[in-house]
Amino acid sequence: MTEPSPKSNLARFAEAAVHQLEQVDPELSAILDNEYRRQAKVLTMVASSSIADPSSLICEAMTPMNVTAEGYPGRRFHAGCRHIDEIEQLAIDRTKAIFGAQFANVQPMTASSANEVVMFSTLKPGDTLLGMDLDSGGHLTHGSKASISGQVFNAVGYGLDSNERLDYDQAHALAREHKPKLIICGTTAYAREIDWARFRAIADEVGAYVLADITHVAGLVAAGIHSSPIDHAHFTTTCTHKQLFGGRGGLIMIGKDHDQPAHDEPGKTLAQVIQNRVFPYFQGAPNQSSIAAKARGMGFVGSDGFKAVARRIVDLSQALAAAFVDKGYRVITGGTDNHIVVVDVMQKGITGVNAEKALEDCGIVVNKNRIPFDQKPPSVTSGIRLGTNGLAIREMEPEDMVECVEVIHDVLSHLEQSGEKEYRVDAGAAARAEAEVARLCALRPIRTYPPVQG
Repeated sequence: MTEPSPKSNLARFAEAAVHQLEQVDPELSAILDNEYRRQAKVLTMVASSSIADPSSLICEAMTPMNVTAEGYPGRRFHAGCRHIDEIEQLAIDRTKAIFGAQFANVQPMTASSANEVVMFSTLKPGDTLLGMDLDSGGHLTHGSKASISGQVFNAVGYGLDSNERLDYDQAHALAREHKPKLIICGTTAYAREIDWARFRAIADEVGAYVLADITHVAGLVAAGIHSSPIDHAHFTTTCTHKQLFGGRGGLIMIGKDHDQPAHDEPGKTLAQVIQNRVFPYFQGAPNQSSIAAKARGMGFVGSDGFKAVARRIVDLSQALAAAFVDKGYRVITGGTDNHIVVVDVMQKGITGVNAEKALEDCGIVVNKNRIPFDQKPPSVTSGIRLGTNGLAIREMEPEDMVECVEVIHDVLSHLEQSGEKEYRVDAGAAARAEAEVARLCALRPIRTYPPVQG
């Protein structure tokens, strides 16, 4: 009989830590356990996150957290960073290899902070940036007045045409009129592929930099399913927890322009400016446990099996959009090229916030979202946004999307509104939905990649 392998130091550490938490803080331990059970038993159909692999999650709880490591590999301001340097360099090398980048900074705490680093590397207060309107599918950090991007800088917004597609002609005209120093492309609630080369041509004409925020399509870019902006944009940013299945954090990458001289900083390249803006300008010591999780996420994205996951993400989203259309819902842009599906529920007389809450009550997690030319405020909205990253990790099939939409439609068809934020759902419909969600979750449990033996 083969003797079992001895447990590693990491395995013993993790087991002891969980046991200690259960003993010394049962209240917190119980809450964490309940959250674990909740995620296993609900259909997470939000576009804003995914389901990180346990091998990425455990990195977040490891001993690199104990090390202060201001600086970069080989150039730290603190001792004790030998293995910390190895972790960060591994994350950098994997990121560059996967995306074909010449430069990568893996220290940003979030994608929002990564975007802010780029802005403050290319703009001065009062300078003009051109980004996608929030209501058209852009992100807060692309120039919204609610964000620092729209308060420190003169933010001009482009939007959609009459077909709800990105209006490149409008973006071109606005760039000619306002002469921005930075053009931001990439979205948070737009379901179609983006023409990075066209944005670069617009930017070159007016002398602007291009920032491509690929947060919602990073996995599809890595898998070659969505075109890459790396050598079209001057800077490419993303988070690492939506489609890269790593820990929460951000990345900044540069392609062929990495050694281009910076406009306003003589003697420095774009890569050098970014390095100096991340640390020490914006951040101090990085979260090395998070960087370890990023490295693990990149290990997954670079594996042979990831392309199948990325392909499944798109297959599921397109099946989801088609199922909504078949049920008579208006899907924004009529479909999707990525993992995002935005649905107009106001057409059915339901606000986005009521749809979100009612579905959550029944075990389906989506988020309220404004639709183009929305008349409702952000706290109410006329639409919902769904995503298929988490469903792909469950290895769901396109036919499962038909069942998901059947459940959603049943709930929304039995929802009675008493106000923009007040509702009730028929008890029978809620019970049917909860039972079907439980069945689907049992049929398609959350997977690990690659599958763990034993």
